[in-house]
Amino acid sequence: MFPYRIGLGFDVHKLAPGLPFFLGGVKINHHSGAVGHSDADVLLHAICDALLGAAGLRDIGYHFPDTDASLKGIDSKILLDRTVNLLEEKGWKTGNIDCTIALQAPKISPYIPEMQACIEKITKSGLGSVSVKATTTEELGFTGRKEGVAAWAVAIIFKEETSI
Repeated sequence: MFPYRIGLGFDVHKLAPGLPFFLGGVKINHHSGAVGHSDADVLLHAICDALLGAAGLRDIGYHFPDTDASLKGIDSKILLDRTVNLLEEKGWKTGNIDCTIALQAPKISPYIPEMQACIEKITKSGLGSVSVKATTTEELGFTGRKEGVAAWAVAIIFKEETSI
């Protein structure tokens, strides 16, 4: 077995007026928010999937199904923390995480440092280990029409007895 693994995560959520909007564990000031069973933090969900996939532990929906009433409205920071705990039980630690958010509006650049700090703290990955980037889709597709938000994440994990 390799002492390190790489995982890819992807998530999409519909946007709707009047809902709170969370990205990367941070509340974003906007008139619309993401629709979901939890707080619908698309970025944290993509990171959970990247970490779980790297460890061969299936996906976020398997561990935290939207049919579980106890998870209704749950803060996705809790889901990420539980994901990190699942990996730690198998001897894995988080190396670095690289993320991209596709969103036409609002502009999230001012929130990125806070998102990075939040994710680094929960994943215990260390200062400077999380990259968050944002892009528009040039008004194309569902993100361009402001109907939804998408996020991708790539994560590397490693066994505790090794370092990268």
